[in-house]
Amino acid sequence: MDARLDPVVAHTLVPVVVIDDADRAAGLAEALVAGGLPVAEVTFRTAAAAEAIAAMVKVPGMTVGAGTVRTTEQADAAVAAGATFLVSAGLSEKVVRHAGELGVPILPGTATATEIQLATELGLDTVKFFPAETAGGASAIKALAAPFHDITFVPTGGIGPKNLADYLAVKAIVGVGGSWMCPRDAVAVGDFATVERLTAEAVRLVDSIRKA
Repeated sequence: MDARLDPVVAHTLVPVVVIDDADRAAGLAEALVAGGLPVAEVTFRTAAAAEAIAAMVKVPGMTVGAGTVRTTEQADAAVAAGATFLVSAGLSEKVVRHAGELGVPILPGTATATEIQLATELGLDTVKFFPAETAGGASAIKALAAPFHDITFVPTGGIGPKNLADYLAVKAIVGVGGSWMCPRDAVAVGDFATVERLTAEAVRLVDSIRKA
C-alpha cells in the first residue's frame, strides 16, 4: 500500500462527510479529532466541499481528503484547498493519472475484477470498493482478493456498526469508509456533540472487533 495512505487508514475507519455549509467544517473536524478519528473524506457533492476542506486542514492533527472526485478540475480544487488524498466513486484513467501528476494518492472506486485489473495497470495497489454492500459485500472482496492477492481494499457504501465486523475480518481490507458517525443533519445544525459521541463509539467498536 502507498505509504502516503497510512494516515488515512491508520484508525481503520474513514469518515465520509457531506458538508452543506463550510462554516460547519472546523467544528466537525474538531469533533472528529476529539472522538478519536482525525481523518475525513469530504465529498464533492456540494458547492461547499473545497472551502470545507480548507477549513478542516487547519485543525491540528486532521488528515483531510476529497471524495466523489469525478474530474481533473475537482482534483485541482481539492488539492489547492489542502486535500492530501483523493477518492472517487468510479475508475477514471484520466483522473488517476492527474492525481499522479498532482502528487497525491487516489482511491478509485472499483466493483469488478476488470476495474481492479485496470487499477493495477495504472500502478495502484489500493482501491476503493464501492458500493460495497450492493456490489457483494465482504464476501465479494474476499473472493476478489484471491486473484488480486497484492491489492488492498477500502470499501465504502452501506457499511455501519451492524456489519463492520464482517469487513474487518477480511485480511485484504485496510480501512472502511462510513458516514454513520457524521450524520448530515447533525453536521448541518452544528450538533458536534453527537458527532463526537458517535465517533468515539465507532472507535470503541473497532477496538472490540479487533480484540474479539
